[in-house]
Amino acid sequence: MPLMNEPPLRVLLLEDQLSDAELIARALAQGAPGCVTQRVDNPAAFTRALRDFVPHVVLSDHAVPDFDAVAALRAIRNTRPATPLIIVSGAFDQALAVRALKAGADDYLIKDDLSRLPAAIEAALSTRKLLTRLTPRQHEVLQLLAEGVPTRGIAGRLKLSVKTVETHRAAIMKRLGIRDIPGLVRYAVRVGLVAP
Repeated sequence: MPLMNEPPLRVLLLEDQLSDAELIARALAQGAPGCVTQRVDNPAAFTRALRDFVPHVVLSDHAVPDFDAVAALRAIRNTRPATPLIIVSGAFDQALAVRALKAGADDYLIKDDLSRLPAAIEAALSTRKLLTRLTPRQHEVLQLLAEGVPTRGIAGRLKLSVKTVETHRAAIMKRLGIRDIPGLVRYAVRVGLVAP
């Protein structure tokens, strides 16, 4: 979570039930006092909040009308790739949990037991913190590397020279503290930049 001298933790709630949003807000108030929350319940409001509210973390119901957690993950990946998403569901659905975690969700919690919520948020922020060290171009290069695109192919897609792509790759490795391409791929999969 943000340090004491940093701005308060901003939490975006994708939740269509006001009573469930209040339940989550109470759990946040106990475990992360001083955090600021914003609730949205549709795709347009969610996309707007990603851009304008700039959340540190997203807590999402597994599905709101016309939108689900996997669609929310895609929107996050396009707008704020370093922002983690934690699913907070009314019931455990193993198939949904597996699908969402494979798509890049950081955790899956049940609304009846939110005791792990602060620890889940802290772990998700810690895992993704390294992504904030990368420039938008480095995010693109990392994603393409993790998708298995060769250096020359990345250069062609991004209209860069091969040498520039190699320079970005070296900078990514240095900023993430990862020494090889397989390590970059594992990290990209873990934070949901690419599907496993």
